[in-house]
Amino acid sequence: MHTETHRIIINDITVEVVRKAIKNLHLGVYPPNGRVRVAAPLAVSDDAVRLAVIGKLAWIKRQQAKFEAQPRQSKREMVRSESHYFLGQRYRLRLLEHHGAGKVVLRNKSFIDLYVRPETSPEQRAQVLQRWYRGQLKALIPSLLEKWQVVLGVQVAAWGIKQMKTKWGACNIDARRIWFNLELAKKPIQCLEYIVVHELVHLIEHHHNDHFIALMDKYMPQWRLHREELNQAPLGHTTWEY
Repeated sequence: MHTETHRIIINDITVEVVRKAIKNLHLGVYPPNGRVRVAAPLAVSDDAVRLAVIGKLAWIKRQQAKFEAQPRQSKREMVRSESHYFLGQRYRLRLLEHHGAGKVVLRNKSFIDLYVRPETSPEQRAQVLQRWYRGQLKALIPSLLEKWQVVLGVQVAAWGIKQMKTKWGACNIDARRIWFNLELAKKPIQCLEYIVVHELVHLIEHHHNDHFIALMDKYMPQWRLHREELNQAPLGHTTWEY
């Protein structure tokens, strides 16, 4: 898809404008620092983008304030007694020497035991933990998809897990493919379920409009609470590049 990208300044806010072959203008504010991005149809002028952003300035500033206030984890060093999260619960890391393949075991809802070879680097330890997180999500997601596909009367063609910097989930409408952010393994299970429902609803309604909200209200009345819980959870440390 052909795209054109540049930046404009509106009321001291830098706005990234991405023009591509789409029908509607989409405005987003993204972590970790409230980056503002507008995806606009090719024919939409910068003046029209300015008007759209100005009309949403109060909302943009509220979103940026939320990101600024959101707690952040420091960079994980993968050392003993460091805090790590799984399904919303905090665990302490224990490093155990092991001469086989690296593995992870949860102990007593208090510890993540990481079995690794003595010479492994912090990066290699992190890779073992990330593979474990991925495996846990792969085990959790199918039952949630099965449940909600029946409820919503939709069917995905494929789904996957990947690191994403600006979204908890994504839905390719045409391919009927859903992606889930690997970071969801660290969040409470109800947050994961909310993202499952959110992305499946996009197979019925493509846009975040009144119809989309009505569907969310109908099928998951508590979705706003789950969204708030997800947004208030500590952000994982990431090198954010765009």
